[in-house]
Amino acid sequence: MQPLHPTIRHITFDCTGEPYELARFWSELLGHPISDIDKPGDSEVLIEDPNGPGLLFIRVEEGKATKNRVHFDLKPTGRTRTAEVERALTLGATQLADHTRPDGKGWVVMADPEGNEFCIERGELG
Repeated sequence: MQPLHPTIRHITFDCTGEPYELARFWSELLGHPISDIDKPGDSEVLIEDPNGPGLLFIRVEEGKATKNRVHFDLKPTGRTRTAEVERALTLGATQLADHTRPDGKGWVVMADPEGNEFCIERGELG
């Protein structure tokens, strides 16, 4: 019998603010629902993704101290990178750096409301 390998169940975000509010940001950005059992004020909130691991937001005491060692690279679907960056900003993200090259390749570095970095790459529309 071959050994079985683990699967990634959740990707966990520590947050010093309200886990529900940070989950709401990511839920709106990614288009995946917050679990029906979670509500504002909970110390743990889950975004469910039927196609992959869930995103779990947990309240912690200590704040973020350094750059993320792992981050998401997001590829827009049905909109341009510029439109996706604008949408993320509207939802509460902050733009940290723009690494878009003259040929259109590259990415924009963003941070969620708790300062967790993520990148928006060029999508199929540019």
